Amino acid sequence: MELLQSTNHAVIPDWMSAEHSMGTSIMAVSFDGGVVMGADSRTTTGSYIANRVSDKITPITSQIYCCRSGSAADTQAISDYVRYYTDQHTIELNQEPRVKTVASLFRELCYANKANLMAGIICAGYDDIEGGQVYNITLGGSLVKQPFSIGGSGSTYIYGYCDSKFREGMSRDECMEFVTNSLALAMSRDGSSGGVIRLVVIEKSGVTRHFVPGNKLPTFWDQ
Repeated sequence: MELLQSTNHAVIPDWMSAEHSMGTSIMAVSFDGGVVMGADSRTTTGSYIANRVSDKITPITSQIYCCRSGSAADTQAISDYVRYYTDQHTIELNQEPRVKTVASLFRELCYANKANLMAGIICAGYDDIEGGQVYNITLGGSLVKQPFSIGGSGSTYIYGYCDSKFREGMSRDECMEFVTNSLALAMSRDGSSGGVIRLVVIEKSGVTRHFVPGNKLPTFWDQ
C-alpha cells in the first residue's frame, strides 16, 4: 500500500516529497592505456522512476571523469565543487591535474561532510604519469585505488561475477565487454537500476562515449 502524507491542502503520495536518489549501478576498469567507465541511467524518487535516461558519468577535466551514486543532489554538488577547485589548480600550475589529485579532492569533501552527505563516487581517468587509474571514494570518505571498482545498490548483486571474470591485462574491448555485461546483470536484478548503459572510454588520445539502449542489453538467462 502506498504511504500518504497529509498537507494543509491535499493528501499526496510519499514519492512526491522524497529526494532524488541515484540507487544505481556504476563501474570503472583500468587497462593499459586508459580506463572504461560505465553506469546505468535510472534515477528514482522514492519508488517512482523520476528519470530513466540520466547521465551519471560526469566530466571533471578533459581526461578525468566520475561516476556518481547516492543522493543526486549531493553528488552533483560535490562534483561541481571538485570541478571548481580543479580549475583553480590547473590555472595555478599551468598543467592538467593528476587523477590522484582529483580523487583526493573528492575524498576531502566526502570525509569532511560524511555526516550530511549520501555520496559514493568512482573517480577515474588518465594522466601521463600513472596512465589509467581507478579510485573508489566510499560513503564514509575512504579513498582506495583499485584495478576495477563497482558501486551503487546494483553492485551487491555482481561482486561474485566481477571477481570471477576480471583478470589483469585485459584489452580496451575486453574491458568494455566486462563493464557492459556486469552492468546488465546488475540492472536485471536491482529494482533501483535500469534504463540504458552509458560507457566512457578515456585514453591519452581522448575520450569516447558509447551507448547501449535498453533493448540491446546483454541477456544471460538464454545461455
